[in-house]
Amino acid sequence: METDKKANGFLLSSTAKAKGRSAYYKLLDEAKEGNLISVRRGVYATVDQLADTMIDLDIVVPGGILCLQSAWNIHGLSTTLPQCYHVALKRGRKIQVPEYPPIEFHFITEKLFNLGVEEKDISGYKVKVYNLERSVCDAIKFRNKIGMDVCSEVVNNYLSMPNRNLTLLMDYAEQLRVSSTLKKYLEIKL
Repeated sequence: METDKKANGFLLSSTAKAKGRSAYYKLLDEAKEGNLISVRRGVYATVDQLADTMIDLDIVVPGGILCLQSAWNIHGLSTTLPQCYHVALKRGRKIQVPEYPPIEFHFITEKLFNLGVEEKDISGYKVKVYNLERSVCDAIKFRNKIGMDVCSEVVNNYLSMPNRNLTLLMDYAEQLRVSSTLKKYLEIKL
C-alpha cells in the first residue's frame, strides 16, 4: 500500500476514500491483518515506520509539544531512554489516546504552554519540542516525580554544554516558579 506524501508517509483513510471504495477497503483489510497500525482515527502507519526513533507528532497529536524525558533525550540532557513519548498539550484540551505509539500527556496552562518552544528536524520529521532551558526548568519543577538523580543529571549535562544560556534559563525559571530551587543548584554546581 503506498503512503500519502503530504502526511509524511502516514496513510489517511480520507485519501483512500478519495481513491475509491476498493482502496479504502484495502486499507481497512491491511489494518485488520496487522500490517498497518491505527495511530489515531483515520491515520494508519506501518510497523517499520513506527519503529523509527521519532513519529510525526503533528499528525499523531496535533498541537502537541515534546517535553520532559522526550525533550531531555533529544537535547542530550539525559542518558535515560523514555518509555513513551511525553507530549505537552494545552490544559482543558480533549484528545483521544492513540493505540500506538505509547504517549503520556502533560497538560500545561495556556500562559506557559508556548514558553520555550522550538522546531527541530528529527529523523526527517519537523517536531515541536521545548528548548534546552525550558527542559532544564521542567526537570527542576518535576524533580520529586522524576527523582533527584535524573534532575541532577539534566542540570549537570546542561551546565557542561557550551551553548547554554543562563540568562534565559533564569528568565524561564522565574516564569515557571522554580528560580529559588534553580539558584540553589547553580550555587552548588558553579
